[in-house]
Amino acid sequence: MLSIGGHCLLRHQLGLALALGCARIVVMAETLTGDLVALQHIAEAGGARFHVVGSARALAPLVAAEDELFVLADGLLATPEDALRLLGEGHCVLTLPIETGLPAGFERIDINNAYAGAMCLPGRLMAGLGELPADWNPGAALLRLAMQARIAQRPVPAASIDQGRWMLVRSEAEAHRAEPGWVRVHIKADVVRSPGASIAMMAVLRFGPALLHAGTRPMVIGLAALATALFGIGAGWFGWSALGFGLLGLAWLIVQIAGLLTQVELSSLLARPGRLNSAGFALWGIDAALVTLCAWRSDLPAMARSPIGIGWFTPIVLLLVLRLAQGALPQRRWLWWLEDRLILAMLLAGACAFLPFDAVLQVGVLIVLITGIVALGRGAARSNAELTTRG
Repeated sequence: MLSIGGHCLLRHQLGLALALGCARIVVMAETLTGDLVALQHIAEAGGARFHVVGSARALAPLVAAEDELFVLADGLLATPEDALRLLGEGHCVLTLPIETGLPAGFERIDINNAYAGAMCLPGRLMAGLGELPADWNPGAALLRLAMQARIAQRPVPAASIDQGRWMLVRSEAEAHRAEPGWVRVHIKADVVRSPGASIAMMAVLRFGPALLHAGTRPMVIGLAALATALFGIGAGWFGWSALGFGLLGLAWLIVQIAGLLTQVELSSLLARPGRLNSAGFALWGIDAALVTLCAWRSDLPAMARSPIGIGWFTPIVLLLVLRLAQGALPQRRWLWWLEDRLILAMLLAGACAFLPFDAVLQVGVLIVLITGIVALGRGAARSNAELTTRG
């Protein structure tokens, strides 16, 4: 029941079992606690039956000879991507090199290998439990039976230990040490990003483990982004446009943080995919708020004989061409900058204070359009060159 990312280790293993397609989940425990009841509800919502048994003899009747049995060791925390790939390839006992597995707390099984804490076995092996002493640990007993049956050993890459992708957590101190690496693995921290997205990444790496450990869900952080955006709109309404743009940029940053924490929960199977894309709606809402503040700040409506709504036209075009560029241009690293609303908000705040605001918006539209035309031209030239070479 040690906690990683605000969820107990058993919850992590439950997500993996459901992803493997298990129809029956059995937990070895002496009593049915409130925590186990909560996990039972999650398992049943995922379409699996949930059992709590206290002995190997109580476990045996739950497994038929034709069943496929997955065994996960107590305290095992494995990246779902790796575990699903290794366990989904047929009957096996997962192993680690002894020189890396033994210091990490895994059990030795022979002179060269340590048991990596997971197995996929044929259900017929359960019959052998009745021949072993009643005080044997079921996991250790099944490992012995698998070795006697010569179930194939499948190696877990040794680098998985160093990268924090496969570990055995045995104490609260180890759980705290494991969380930063666990978060880093699930958010792909090595991806090149824009300044605003990089700040969000650093914030999650620095504070994300503590937030998740405390049970702070991404939705709570999303509500903080909503409150910040509303304060920004209010500041713009009262004429403090630079402050309003700054708060909207901060709201976008908080949305990015919430999105990264959501990514952690999804990739670690702690949340179900397919939920309403609240982050996407939030980003559209921030764009709408930026347009609104730009329109309120514009000096064009004050000009004589100006058309109705003239102050809204340029900011709407600017935000639309930014979104068009994100989807239409060839994928390049610098496209992250077009998505970065923190940079845009800071530029707009500076324009409010030091430059002709409407002229800045118009120049911004031209810059994005010219950049898009140049990028598309280079992409077309490169494609033509490849086709000519192949011909």
